[in-house]
Amino acid sequence: MEMWHLQSLVDLWKKLTSSSINRQIFGAAMIVGLLTALVKVAAMGKELVVAQRFGTGDDVDAYLIALLVPSFIINVIAGSFNSALIPTYMKVREQEGKKAAQRLFSGATVSGLGLLGITTILMVVTAPIYLPYIATGFSPEKLEMTFHLLYAIAPLVLLNGIIIIWGAVLNAGERFALAALSPILTPTVSVILLLMLKSWGIFALAVGLVCGAVLEITLLGIALHRQNISWWPKWYGFDTHLRQVVGQYFPMIAGSFLMCSTTLVDQSMAAMLPAGSVAALNYGNKVIALPITLATTALSTAVIPYFSKMVASNDWTGVRRTLKQYMQLISIATTILTAFLLVFSELIVQVLFQRGSFTANDTHLVAQIQNCFALQIPFYIASILAVRLISAMQVSYILMWGSACNLIINIFLNYLFMNWWGVAGIALSTTCVYIFSFLFLTYSANQKLKNRHFAK
Repeated sequence: MEMWHLQSLVDLWKKLTSSSINRQIFGAAMIVGLLTALVKVAAMGKELVVAQRFGTGDDVDAYLIALLVPSFIINVIAGSFNSALIPTYMKVREQEGKKAAQRLFSGATVSGLGLLGITTILMVVTAPIYLPYIATGFSPEKLEMTFHLLYAIAPLVLLNGIIIIWGAVLNAGERFALAALSPILTPTVSVILLLMLKSWGIFALAVGLVCGAVLEITLLGIALHRQNISWWPKWYGFDTHLRQVVGQYFPMIAGSFLMCSTTLVDQSMAAMLPAGSVAALNYGNKVIALPITLATTALSTAVIPYFSKMVASNDWTGVRRTLKQYMQLISIATTILTAFLLVFSELIVQVLFQRGSFTANDTHLVAQIQNCFALQIPFYIASILAVRLISAMQVSYILMWGSACNLIINIFLNYLFMNWWGVAGIALSTTCVYIFSFLFLTYSANQKLKNRHFAK
């Protein structure tokens, strides 16, 4: 009887997630979303341990600023390379076969690793120049700790770059589960090290990041091998397909650089405020980041392979229908979620973080920041859908111009709002940036769709 019920559920799932493109996207998004939720539960567990051990103290401030530049480089260089590669990789695989796609992947991996390696060296060598400007307001001792943490975290740039590229290729083959679940290793290892190596202090967290990334690479490498995809970098020359990737990459990296500068600017400007502001800003974004990450990871991972297929076959009617349906779904779900978070914000922070070194005053401040961040949820998630469509259509210059405007708006509003509301003003500024981003990107994506449809 139990086997019959299980088979019935499997048959129902196949029915719900097959036939139409929208149902396939829904199925992929559900798989990625559920597995990402497990990862985020582990990540939240890590944050609870960090909050109990360190509160909003100098150790956390130093760690977050040290992690800022490596994270920025990972998102800009590896993330942009990934977005530029996958549409072309899908097109080559569909039209020319797996061998041609393998050559593109191998050549792109060589290029990506070379760029990440050079960037890592420059990041470490130039740290004495840029870090004092980012960590404005830090004492000499706190700044020295930040330097040491940066050096410990530095290998993460190359490691995470490999993880992003390999995971994207697995997703392109519609193998979503492993790439979505493998990040659970990093917070798990970090918690183990924090509990076992208490004498290491905050440095146990830095070592946990690097060790977790090594384990993730091992797991993804095995998965690629089982799919008969060689992960070994090999150079086949700068052919037409690789030129196409590079042609999309530079506008993409410019746009990503400007967009990711928002976080860099926010954390740097928070460092100008009283001690603990960087940590408070980070804690205020933790709960908000959970639904945002779940939704955007699930949607962007699931949507871009199918968008790329539809674009390659000039199915503009299907693209418009998918975009409209998912925009409506996002609007309804995220509005309800935002209202819930605004009503219960302080209670959520109190339950999650208020223990040990995290005081009631910290709870009140973090809840205010969390409220300001929560307002961005509908706009951020919807804009990611537009970003993936723009990437699939290979018109990445739109992202570059939109990101340039975002950076200017963010800096101006940060200065204005932080003078009025302190660190909470920085969070409110971020929400305003994503409202503008949503309006600009959805308008641009729809205009491009109209032009492609009529030119068909």
